[in-house]
Amino acid sequence: MVSGVNLSKVNNRHRPNLLFILTDQMRGMAMGCASDPNVQTPNLDRLAEEGTIFVRAYANAPVCTPSRATILTGKYPLTTKVVANDLPLPEKERTIGEILRDAGYRTGYIGKWHLDGVPRNKFTPPCPRRHGFEFWAAWNCAHDYFHGKVFRDKPEPVLLTGYEPAAQTDIALDFLRQHDDRPFALFISWGPPHDPYHQVPENFKRLYDPEKLELRPNFREPQGLPLPLSEEDRKVGLRGCIANYYAHITALDEQVGRLMRALDEMGIAENTIVVFTSDHGDMLGSQGMLKKQQPWEESINVPLIIRWKGQVPAGRVSEKLMSLVDLAPTLLSMMGLEVPPDMEGVDLKEYVLGGQGPEIDSVFLMDLVPADEAAMQGLKEWRGVRTKRYTYARFIDGRELLYDNDVDPFQLRNLASEPSAANVKAQLEAELQKWLAKTKDKFLPWRELILELGLASLWNERERELHPKNPQLVAN
Repeated sequence: MVSGVNLSKVNNRHRPNLLFILTDQMRGMAMGCASDPNVQTPNLDRLAEEGTIFVRAYANAPVCTPSRATILTGKYPLTTKVVANDLPLPEKERTIGEILRDAGYRTGYIGKWHLDGVPRNKFTPPCPRRHGFEFWAAWNCAHDYFHGKVFRDKPEPVLLTGYEPAAQTDIALDFLRQHDDRPFALFISWGPPHDPYHQVPENFKRLYDPEKLELRPNFREPQGLPLPLSEEDRKVGLRGCIANYYAHITALDEQVGRLMRALDEMGIAENTIVVFTSDHGDMLGSQGMLKKQQPWEESINVPLIIRWKGQVPAGRVSEKLMSLVDLAPTLLSMMGLEVPPDMEGVDLKEYVLGGQGPEIDSVFLMDLVPADEAAMQGLKEWRGVRTKRYTYARFIDGRELLYDNDVDPFQLRNLASEPSAANVKAQLEAELQKWLAKTKDKFLPWRELILELGLASLWNERERELHPKNPQLVAN
């Protein structure tokens, strides 16, 4: 335990609270404050006005479980061995939840967890697998937004009524009101706007006419691919899915407003760090692709708004690079706690608070195991970097992507094979090599990686559970 366990109540009262709001599969440009012409997000826009929006925030591994492990540990997936969905976060990995609990915080986690392996409906009892979160109202993984469930401290599910994020927010409000002398750290993890897109209340659906949407210039109907969509989502087509995706975001925006009003009413908004982000984005037909695990902007760019009144500059739109691996060290530092030396993200506190602290030159990006929906779309393993200007990615089969995002923000022109871009590509490849060396990433084929990490049994268990008719097994 860190020395914070013995902090006096006086010291603890001066520590900031943390409210960490995590959505699932929400791309960073899908907010009014991020200049999306379609979506209505008045509460998020207000949150950005009162804090800083980081428009170049990225998911290092744009898929649920690896990304969530990265957020909590401040480490890359290779280090934690959480290299694919539904592989459990090892008990030995120390998370921000455990650090804050041991520093005297009242910790809580509400909503989607997705860090305890398979089956997805398993009960995570009070034990180290909760990684420091004392208050628990979570479900490992499910996307059924009108039949939500959570586990508390007993193995009997608690049924939620109505729209799942609203019910989860009710629980969050109860947590906030049951305060004591300790500061709190609450993580609330909503399932939307992750598909099924159609499972959203009708009053929000009515806000969006699919035919009036302004589609992104790189939108293309997927061709020759099995669509990883539910039957109901297929019925309305991709335009309908995008409209419902926006409806989910506006529905979540309403819940953000409820949480912000509660902080105001309780008189704790001034001393509460609010973070709003997502684990990855959603292609939604951009580049003719769907979902995540891909190196294009719609998949890797995530929303990131940080508000701490009087501390984080208000109304700032930051174009500095930031990634999900940097959140844990940055937040711990902002909260006056020591950053563990084994965290691999960068402490960006000084910059977040308006100073001239360290910056990062590039974000390391990856899909280590192209499983599930990525496999359905024929994607291979890839590694890449995102600098302020360029996106560069290399697939294991030799395919390369290179975009100049300053002149081509919708990534319509791949420069990888153009002679005029040879020097830039060489520089970006050198940057990628630095990251591979730093993280001890051999860029192995995914089956070899699973074996090298000693994950064959866990992998085969998840395959038999999730794909019983056609499991992609790895021989021990």
